[in-house]
Amino acid sequence: MEFDSDGVRLHYELHGPESGPPVVLVHGFASDYQLNWVGTRWQETLVGAGYRVIGLDCRGHGRSAKPHDPGAYSMTEMAADVRRLLDQLNATAADYVGYSMGARIGLQAVLDFPEQLRAAVLGGIGATGARDEAQPIVRALRGAEPETASALSFQKFASARAINDLEALAACMEGMAQSAVLDPARLAAIHTPILLVAGERDEIARDASRLAEAIPTAELVVIPGRDHLGTVPARQFKEAALEFLARH
Repeated sequence: MEFDSDGVRLHYELHGPESGPPVVLVHGFASDYQLNWVGTRWQETLVGAGYRVIGLDCRGHGRSAKPHDPGAYSMTEMAADVRRLLDQLNATAADYVGYSMGARIGLQAVLDFPEQLRAAVLGGIGATGARDEAQPIVRALRGAEPETASALSFQKFASARAINDLEALAACMEGMAQSAVLDPARLAAIHTPILLVAGERDEIARDASRLAEAIPTAELVVIPGRDHLGTVPARQFKEAALEFLARH
């Protein structure tokens, strides 16, 4: 299914019982709904628990439109896509599960329209994330020799999938990096319940504890032995998310 998000065509999917509590799933950078949430059995887990899953392909990703203008990818705009999707579906409030880029979008959504999010599970995110690596990653996506291990990893991951548009991904990384700095005062004012989840060996979310300390409503779960990509399919992640969402 598709909808128009302020002039950008976005793809989304609906799964599970129509009467179930809605939960929005938002994927990581250079991924999409199917890769992030279906093969890893998240869709199966949440539908099995009775949720109505709303799966979004973010702008620049998957089967959604892929603008080449970095200005199309501010954090505010990426979060607004989620709000417009909820409005499209007449969902007054929903739970949220996001990973990596999807977690940062979720945090922005909590800041910008908290009244529409009951609770948020944010995985693979720390206080700084990959922001410091943004420019090397952008250059690598545009064909330059990778300058860092992270740039090489992102380049390989993005290039391996024919559906990806590397210039759109470079623009996305540029746009997000320009607007990704978090205001401590706004974080301290958050009232939405938030579960932060990070792999013990996740370098991108290595300072997740700092982010948890900055948000008064945050809980932190660390998944033993897992790195950034390995955390997504972890059974402990799913169990922690289900328990947290059931409480809120």
